[in-house]
Amino acid sequence: MTRGPAPRRAAAERLGRRAEAWAGWLLRLKGYRVLERRWRGPVGEIDLVARRGSTLAVIEVKARPLAVAAAAAVDGRARRRLARAAAAFLAGRPDLAGLAVRFDVVLVVPGRLPRHLVDAWRPELEGGR
Repeated sequence: MTRGPAPRRAAAERLGRRAEAWAGWLLRLKGYRVLERRWRGPVGEIDLVARRGSTLAVIEVKARPLAVAAAAAVDGRARRRLARAAAAFLAGRPDLAGLAVRFDVVLVVPGRLPRHLVDAWRPELEGGR
């Protein structure tokens, strides 16, 4: 009988946690305050929630061997899941209601600094699909 996740899954989990740590440092260096890490709600998970001024950034972190693969991993399904999770998060945080909400992506690729894609997409423009 084996305990815990399979080795490949465990390695992916460690990589994801490291990527989120790198992304958090990058955001702090850019003047953001990280409010939440790995927030889990009834409809999904948000990797990072950060605030800078009157803007709240809901951030998806993707770690892949190539930047193109990392960016491609944030597909329509992932964006819809993240938008639903953000709505659930905000419903529980009325103190953040007056902030402008933005969806960002941080791409983490070996041997490079993380790349922050500001305002990567807007859910209201996706036709509710």
